[in-house]
Amino acid sequence: MEGVDERRALVRDAAVRLLARREHSRFELARKLGSRGHPDDLIEETVGNLTRAGLQSDDRFAQVFVRSALGRGQGPLKIRAGLAERGIDSGVASAYFDLDADEWSDRAAGALRKRFGSVPVENRADWARRARFLAGRGFPSDVVAKALGSFGEGP
Repeated sequence: MEGVDERRALVRDAAVRLLARREHSRFELARKLGSRGHPDDLIEETVGNLTRAGLQSDDRFAQVFVRSALGRGQGPLKIRAGLAERGIDSGVASAYFDLDADEWSDRAAGALRKRFGSVPVENRADWARRARFLAGRGFPSDVVAKALGSFGEGP
């Protein structure tokens, strides 16, 4: 029985070390522990215990992830996809970046200014390049259109 307790302690120590570096979603933490060769039953038990103890929280992870993604100029589609990839329910995710269309347009315009400066759109190819940039950042087409305006108009 002592072997199981030792393995349990190893899994807990590894999980706590990961959580000490940064927040992890429950899914992410379990995946990383599994990739290090820990047994699935001990991983599930350990992650559950850490969640109940408040050391791991999907809500806290989502909040930190969204704040970081917004700071990097990412749009709602990319943020939602990143959270889903890490096992976060879209309902939990939406609570942390529920912005209206104008706020998303302002964020898209900010990302454009950061990337392209105040240089106006020169031609259709330039407009399309900027639209692809925003789409790649995870902004939906309606926000891209609003941020860029029609060709020749500006935001």
